[in-house]
Amino acid sequence: MLDQISELVKQFGGDAIVRNPSVPNEHNEAVMNETGNSILLGLQNMVAQGNVNDIAGLLNGGNIDASNPVVKQLTEQLSGNLGQKFGLSSNAASDVAGNMIPNVLGSLIGKANDPNQPGFNVSDIVNSIGGGSGLMDAITKYGGQFGLDQNRDGKVDINDATAAVSGKSGGFLSGILSKLFGK
Repeated sequence: MLDQISELVKQFGGDAIVRNPSVPNEHNEAVMNETGNSILLGLQNMVAQGNVNDIAGLLNGGNIDASNPVVKQLTEQLSGNLGQKFGLSSNAASDVAGNMIPNVLGSLIGKANDPNQPGFNVSDIVNSIGGGSGLMDAITKYGGQFGLDQNRDGKVDINDATAAVSGKSGGFLSGILSKLFGK
């Protein structure tokens, strides 16, 4: 996932970073790397802190602007990192972060929700920000208690999520996941 985010950072980094006189040229590549890392680590930290609803709203196509809590938190984090690590002024760091975060997240979510975009999908995002299996472990552990075992095989796994999203199983989870993933 970091590779996909890094590609998007490069795509949007021309004006916000490379051609920005507030960012010294010798720091351009490092600022872009920091931006990609901050996005991925920031999303992972939000999941670890339990901000799953905010991230689900973002993945569902919520507003990807400064009013979005995920965008706000990531922008503040990146801005602080850029100031601390590269000596950018508060205004310059805020401008870079305020430009990059919404653009990169918007493109990432748009591509992940587009079935014609190979290499980008929502499940990869969820796996990457869920810290590997931690998020799925929690779903598996408690999912049966909440009726998430769609195929009634005694475990909650990707097959249950696929059945729910495709609507083949019906029920509560299908409705939630269908709304979440726009199916």
